[in-house]
Amino acid sequence: MMEGRCAAESWAEFGLLGKSGSSLVKCGTGTDVFICTGGEEVYVFTAQEKTLRAVLQMPAAVRDVVVSHDEQLLFVACWSGVYCVNVQLLVPSFSHDAGSGPTELKISTECLVAVADRVSSLLVVGSVLLTLCRTDASWSLTLYQIQRTSQSDPCDLLASFSLPLVSPKVQSDTESRCVLVCVYPGDLMPASSPPHPPRSHYPLQPLLFRRLFGAEAALSKSPVVLCGLPDGRLSFLPLRIPGSRLRILHSLEQSVVFVGASAVMETDAGCAGCLIALGKQGRAVLIRAGRAGLEGGGGTRFTLGCVPGPVECACMDQSRVYYSTGSDLLMVDLWDGSSGTAGRQGDKEDEASRSNPAAFLTPISLNVSGVVALHQPARSSAGEVQLLSLSVRGRLQSIRLPVRTQEDSLSKGPSSQVGRSVGDILSAIGDICERASVLKTIIRSKNQILKQLNQVVNISFLLSNRSESDLKPVRCRGSVRWSRLLQRDSLNLTCVLENLSPFVLERGWTLSVTVLPLSCPLEAGGEASSVNYSFPFSGLGPGESVEVSLPVAAAGDASFPVTVTCSLLFSLWRFLGQEEATAPLDLQSACFSLPLNTLTVDWLHALRLSDPPAPARSSSSPADLLQGFISSRQLRCRGGQASRPEEYSARVRVSSELLRDALGLAPGSPRVSLLEWLLSEGCGGVKMERKGIKTDGSSSVICGSAPDNATVKLTAEEVNVEEKTKPLVIVEVQVKSSSVAAVCGLHHAVLRRIQTLLQKAGSSRMVPTTDLRLALQQAEEQRGQVWEASSVGVSSGQTPPLLLRVYQQLRDGPLLIL
Repeated sequence: MMEGRCAAESWAEFGLLGKSGSSLVKCGTGTDVFICTGGEEVYVFTAQEKTLRAVLQMPAAVRDVVVSHDEQLLFVACWSGVYCVNVQLLVPSFSHDAGSGPTELKISTECLVAVADRVSSLLVVGSVLLTLCRTDASWSLTLYQIQRTSQSDPCDLLASFSLPLVSPKVQSDTESRCVLVCVYPGDLMPASSPPHPPRSHYPLQPLLFRRLFGAEAALSKSPVVLCGLPDGRLSFLPLRIPGSRLRILHSLEQSVVFVGASAVMETDAGCAGCLIALGKQGRAVLIRAGRAGLEGGGGTRFTLGCVPGPVECACMDQSRVYYSTGSDLLMVDLWDGSSGTAGRQGDKEDEASRSNPAAFLTPISLNVSGVVALHQPARSSAGEVQLLSLSVRGRLQSIRLPVRTQEDSLSKGPSSQVGRSVGDILSAIGDICERASVLKTIIRSKNQILKQLNQVVNISFLLSNRSESDLKPVRCRGSVRWSRLLQRDSLNLTCVLENLSPFVLERGWTLSVTVLPLSCPLEAGGEASSVNYSFPFSGLGPGESVEVSLPVAAAGDASFPVTVTCSLLFSLWRFLGQEEATAPLDLQSACFSLPLNTLTVDWLHALRLSDPPAPARSSSSPADLLQGFISSRQLRCRGGQASRPEEYSARVRVSSELLRDALGLAPGSPRVSLLEWLLSEGCGGVKMERKGIKTDGSSSVICGSAPDNATVKLTAEEVNVEEKTKPLVIVEVQVKSSSVAAVCGLHHAVLRRIQTLLQKAGSSRMVPTTDLRLALQQAEEQRGQVWEASSVGVSSGQTPPLLLRVYQQLRDGPLLIL
């Protein structure tokens, strides 16, 4: 064997490792070794003969194995419970042929001695079996009394102790195996212990034991169980103290992989003066008793350190820790021989050097990769160390380490120590630079978030302090047009959100548009339902706009007018994102709404124009006269008459002088300009996209179809009326259609536009008192007719004609708008 290098020898192949169980290499009886590869098998391997002796087939995946102190019973932990096997069954009989292969035993549920769900680890202390399980809310440590009469007898439950789980985000590694070890005060090991105690039992110095676990545990000479949990907590439980409970000794803040003990000085007489715990990511802690006269006094000293991770498995002898990262096998010399531990000279210097964890932080590579499980080290009389390991490919191999003399340590120690110190400093500098870069990125991100939240606050204040009549700096405008898709016509609204404020609408904003018909047909039950549309957007700067499109109504729908309510929604969830908003937020506090403005789509917006009818010709040709005569004779011969649908109408009368002043028209006929203005005016914040208004210049007639597909005709004529003071020239707008709904809707739309025109013009004309008195009298009469039509004595068949007659009287005799 070459000096300074280790040699690896393959002993057996067990195949690829499973994922449901744990990979283990544990000592057994004599030279036997128990091997688990993550499946349902337990292999019994003889190290002395290098042969496989037996195979145990368990009912479920194996989590842990442990042997009783008298080496007569083997306990195997599976997910569903603990099984017990007599070790004598694993010894082949004399009649068994050596060449026939290992003994195969199938373990049934009859060997189940302790029923427990999700068992993680096992430990035997004297005649007590301990199981560590995880429940939904806590970790449970349960004590059982081992039965010596028969292996199939269930164990008696003695006690159970629990430790609550931490936060689910921290408690994420549920598949990691826990660590269970037992420590004793001094050299007080159980009388039934084997000659070579397993690596899960350690004697501690009485001073360290008393300072860690208290004087009561030390006086009662109680064994103490240490539990290393996947959440990083290292807890302990004294077994012989009444009323004891699980308590926390330390927290590594990462999954605990290994817990062991080491001798500090040669005068320790086989007692360990230091406890060590390793975490999954390489964090480590050394726990020892401080001596009086040194810095820190005589209390317990916790020395924190870190080794290159991740730590897959670990084991240790008296002063060295061997651990695997998966890619390499490393050795850490806890107490370097170069510091002079053999003598008593320079006791203070030696103690100061041991308190420095520099040597602890610098492992030595052994150049062996793929190790996932390690056996307890064995040291020969010549000082050679042998390790048994299980690789990720299921290979059992023996690793022999070279003998390291004191001269080698003295000659190579200082130069290697300098190299390690320089490497540690460079590594620390790199870690600090990386952390500083990460912190700068976090600070930059937080500052950006604060700036964006400041924009949100400014926009909220700007929109909240505006009255309904004021134009808001962030508002919507719309335009409607008819479109055809899949042979179906629909009226679509294009809503444009304009940002006229000096602020930017960043991420987290959503444009909410609610469409609500103000009326609905009787077939729908008389109740109108609203439809809401949401359009998320981000990065809308000052002077910019975003355009969205949504359907308002389909062809044949007469639910007009339609109100379109626009508002801005801000969601803190969308602003922060799921990865940053880790804390649960209240839905009411995480989202708020800012109303903008309301758009109105009426019958004039939804009117589809068509060509006006051709004017009647003054003279007809003989062919036309003949065709008309034949058609009339055919109707008479059939005994029928030409049926024409009933036509309804409504009128609005406006003073021509008022229209010229309000619209700014030149002297002349304003009738054509009035119709064009009615169809192009953006009333209610909505405009109609029309290619061109088709009017007849001589008669001022506009024809089209209403949303309910009824034919509609709009006419505007100048009429001379005689007033008491002087004659007036007025413009009369008339709406005609066979649909009552179309006449009512268009009449209402015309009145809304003229009302808006009057508000803009600010007319101060005086209306004669007599005209107002006559209008009020007429309104009172018609109100009485409506009351009569809706009274109880009138039959349901007479009510619609009465109401229709009142409506026609209102529309046929309108007021004159001066």
